[in-house]
Amino acid sequence: MSQPEPDDTTPLLRDERSSSDDSQDDDYRSRWRSIRVMYFTMFLSSVGFTIVITSLWPYLQKTDDSTDASFLGWVVAAYSIGQMVASPIFGWWSNHRPRREPLVCSISINLAANIYYAYAYLPKTYNKYHILMSRVFVGFGAGNVAVVRSYVAGATSLNERTGAMANMSACQALGFILGPALQACLSFIGEEGVTLDFIALKLNMYTTPALLAAVFGLINILLVVILLREHHVDEDGRHIQSINYTSEERVDISEETVESIDQVAVMTSNILFFIIMFIFAIFETITTPLSMDMFAWTREEAVLYNGIILCCIGFVSILVFLAVKVAALRFGDRPVLLIGLVIIFCGFFILLPWGNHYPKIQWADIKNNSFVTQMPDLVPAPNSTVEPTGCPIEQTWCQYTPAIHIAQFFSADFLIGVGYPACNVMSYTLYSKILGPKPQGVYMGWLTASGSGARTLGPVFVSHVYTHLGPRWTFSLICGMVAGAIILLISAYRRLIAFSVRHGRIVE
Repeated sequence: MSQPEPDDTTPLLRDERSSSDDSQDDDYRSRWRSIRVMYFTMFLSSVGFTIVITSLWPYLQKTDDSTDASFLGWVVAAYSIGQMVASPIFGWWSNHRPRREPLVCSISINLAANIYYAYAYLPKTYNKYHILMSRVFVGFGAGNVAVVRSYVAGATSLNERTGAMANMSACQALGFILGPALQACLSFIGEEGVTLDFIALKLNMYTTPALLAAVFGLINILLVVILLREHHVDEDGRHIQSINYTSEERVDISEETVESIDQVAVMTSNILFFIIMFIFAIFETITTPLSMDMFAWTREEAVLYNGIILCCIGFVSILVFLAVKVAALRFGDRPVLLIGLVIIFCGFFILLPWGNHYPKIQWADIKNNSFVTQMPDLVPAPNSTVEPTGCPIEQTWCQYTPAIHIAQFFSADFLIGVGYPACNVMSYTLYSKILGPKPQGVYMGWLTASGSGARTLGPVFVSHVYTHLGPRWTFSLICGMVAGAIILLISAYRRLIAFSVRHGRIVE
């Protein structure tokens, strides 16, 4: 009697296939759960930066009377200095050890630094330098962005990469929204707030946001420890290393592909990313002083209104990230990047001052001047408690540079809010594709360091140029930089292609 041939309904075969499918499903779910933890880490990194950005200038002014606009540039840049130093370190660490280690370490540093920032008012002297150092350490902790980007790049296939990077940027933008929104909400606590004597802590509109960022950091640490697992897939989405793979295996992959990477494309991508981050760092630094000078807003008004504006820009950014995923699939990464740069150029061009309307001059600091004798009603009394508003007379350009209209300000905000997110996500998506399947921790560390260098130089540049030369020179120079980036992108256009396209594995 002949035996029936086995088929797919045989219990043994069904169990084996079911087991394999279950294993693949488990790997897939674990991989995307870990990627979502990275999304949340990027979100919190963004919140940690933006939650204090609109109140930083008023906090400096209130805490230390010796603070000027030039020092603000250094304080904003301090975050990026710390990040620039830390990014290659954490990137190298993540290439040789489980990513959980550098992530927990960096987030812990960030948490402690935010608490330090909240107590920066406490010393009797050198308060502005305490704020400066706290921002350096917050930035050092934010060096984990290199780890996050390298993890997502290594855990996604080529087809998944653009969408994953866009999602990560959307989470970053959501943090960009929530940070200023929380600051705007917490501004109602006021400058005085309440004091907790038993821990010598003053809870007000300046310190509470930093403490909230510290709480978010604690949540992030718990998520990394509990949920994050190691995953690495090839460009087709197949696992090429097991969970918790060893550093020796990683080195082998690196050695196989390092000679094949187009270093010209890598350098060009770093330069473009530097310029993109440089001009946005200028924008976020100048927003509060520019609005106070041009529209005569008080410190509290500037914190509230700019918080709302940045929140709206964040919402626009999320819509852009959703559109970018579709546009990149239809037209490619490079055209989207080029269009984003053109939009940014238009945004800064609109900000150039024109017309015959001049900003209100802040006369409060004029002393022993004949103008005071001639027009005493325009000058506040020496003991007045009214906060002076308008463009400070020490900035001589205030007297001859036309004011920027509120419509210009809003239009530029919108255009930059559209152009920047498109450029941001496309620049490091292209970069990750250029690098190919090798571990990208160190390379992403250098890209993040490039962006951090831009965020360091941008605020310092704009605080000095704006203070001494005014908005006309500032925005003209930025337009020149963006034009240079457009020319560079066009000249290197054919080299900015994916690793697998360059080596003929797939057709673009």
